Amino acid sequence: MTHPPRGYLEAAKKRQIVEIERRRRLYLGAAQPIDIQGRLAIVVDDGIATGATMKAALRGVRRNKPSRLVLAAPVAPRSVIEDLKAECDEMVFLATPEPFYAVGLYYADFRQATDEEVIELLRRRRSFGPAPRGDGEAARN
Repeated sequence: MTHPPRGYLEAAKKRQIVEIERRRRLYLGAAQPIDIQGRLAIVVDDGIATGATMKAALRGVRRNKPSRLVLAAPVAPRSVIEDLKAECDEMVFLATPEPFYAVGLYYADFRQATDEEVIELLRRRRSFGPAPRGDGEAARN
């Protein structure tokens, strides 16, 4: 068993919080966060390995009181699914392989999205206007 040096975890936590805040400012710009209270919230990930990051994300979203919280990912190991059940109302996965080795094995191209790509995708989404309020049902034409 390894023992990290004293203060290592706290320092790592602080670095991650600084990075989260940097990205939040960069990605949102002047836009206000979407109020999800009473709305359907779908948390999407490119794949889940250990579930630790997703658990933290789901808990953070749950604090904003969505009416329903759904987790969606293309791939996750069966061994972490049970641990995530209590954190959301529904889960959707395309594959739950065992043995599970790494998320990247299920992609032809697993490069990290750049800040610029994220900003452009968010800009495109905002160009559609605000998301409709309601019970989460898609509008029908």
